[in-house]
Amino acid sequence: MASSTFSHNAIRISVNIRSLPETMGSLNVHVQCVFTRHLHRILNSKGVTLHDAFLVRNFHLSRRDFVQTHEGTHYGSTIDKDEIEKFNKLANNWWSENGEMKALHAMNQLRVPFIRDTLVPEKSITSSPLKGLRILDAGSGGGFLSEPLARLGATVVGVDASEKNHRVAKLHSSHDSSLEKDLTYINCEIEDLLPKEKGSFHAVVASEILEHVADTETFVRACSDLVMPDGSLFFTTLNKTNLSYALSIVAAERLLKIVPVGTHDWSKFIDPLDLQDLLDKYDCSTHQVHGMFYNLLTNRWDWIRDTSINYMLHAVKRTPDS
Repeated sequence: MASSTFSHNAIRISVNIRSLPETMGSLNVHVQCVFTRHLHRILNSKGVTLHDAFLVRNFHLSRRDFVQTHEGTHYGSTIDKDEIEKFNKLANNWWSENGEMKALHAMNQLRVPFIRDTLVPEKSITSSPLKGLRILDAGSGGGFLSEPLARLGATVVGVDASEKNHRVAKLHSSHDSSLEKDLTYINCEIEDLLPKEKGSFHAVVASEILEHVADTETFVRACSDLVMPDGSLFFTTLNKTNLSYALSIVAAERLLKIVPVGTHDWSKFIDPLDLQDLLDKYDCSTHQVHGMFYNLLTNRWDWIRDTSINYMLHAVKRTPDS
């Protein structure tokens, strides 16, 4: 079996493809992410997916495959570069609670208690009800969902493909020393975690991110692969309806200027039934779907039956014998 060499910032790593998972485990997280992006590009050029590669491990790579041609370029199937640039421009506004992220801040009124009570249904008087649980915040942005989950005792890993979002999140959390041990931010794509973290999270949260990825199915599959059997997946996103277009794009962006024009792309919205079908395809059973309504005047979110605009979905990864 031939080996290959990967170079990154003067680091040279000899790789035997059959021992790739072990090799990845010996690298620090940043180099893992860069390495995996590069490997993903190589495999795509050969018609092999990263997921299948790690299952089969019977393909051959030459040394020249690992010559990096564009340092720092993101390679991966869910990255939308336009979306990353869009959020890079918004990065400095993440923690302005009365700014462009106002509605997202207010959404914590619903999503944090929902995640807490779903993961720990028994009433508890402890201030750390999520202690002992590992949660992945996929598309963590500035970190204002990651932080409250960590304060509830969870060990949280926040992942975001935007380098500026990553820096903002790390800077903000550094002001609270209590978060140092339980909150980690990584600047990479969600797929980059698969070699080392597959099946390792008790829960994966993907809140307000599905409508910003390039490939919804690949993203959902990665979320499913990262959560352990009987683990939970939480999504909040926008339904693909005429009403959601009218309110989230025409009203919120163009008329009321609540969020910048171009924040949303209606073609990326997804019907909850379609999301359920995707989850079922990747061994997850949907348990709950709730509609969500944002009142602009009171800056408050409420649960509603109607899922035609915003909704939150909870699914559970099936066990192998279920």
